Amino acid sequence: MTSPEHPPAGYTHDDPELAPSPVTRADLDGILASVLFGPEDQAALRTAGEVLSGQIEEVLDVWYGFVGAHPHLVAYFSTPDGAPITDYLARVRARFGRWIIDTCTRPYDERWLAYQHEIALRHTEPYKNRTDHADSVPHIPLRHLIAFIYPITATIRPFLAAGGHSPEEVDAMHQAWFKSVTLQIALWSQPYAGRAW
Repeated sequence: MTSPEHPPAGYTHDDPELAPSPVTRADLDGILASVLFGPEDQAALRTAGEVLSGQIEEVLDVWYGFVGAHPHLVAYFSTPDGAPITDYLARVRARFGRWIIDTCTRPYDERWLAYQHEIALRHTEPYKNRTDHADSVPHIPLRHLIAFIYPITATIRPFLAAGGHSPEEVDAMHQAWFKSVTLQIALWSQPYAGRAW
């Protein structure tokens, strides 16, 4: 697993050159209210981050197993003729691991918003393959980002339960995770929706 001192290739959360998000702080506050995300959820996510920190590779094994088991999903990490790109998958995996920790530990501020927008753009044309110089398909349809909310939420619960917390605490962590993932997919939809967002 990478460390803050050695971030994954292509991870730019702390890059001072990162462009600001077109999503305003007021927009973010509105979405947080819409998903019923409050201070208690931020606290539950901090606990989740502690629980998950030693299990990142195991979580990624589950998620990558899910993607790999579905040809229509692995196609987005493959060449246009369908050959999986091993290096591309590995680089995205490393950033995905950092995303787990960021979801639980980063403040949801303007810097975080800027990186959320960068993540969003990386799913769309013409940005998808730039970061990793991948010879892959040009974009990931929004429908798959939305649909991925469920597996990313359902499969995290056993890992949250592995920390020895009470069922109530595990449920609070799981609900906070669900809210945050929904929030982030809402943010990632912005480049797809344009003015409709």
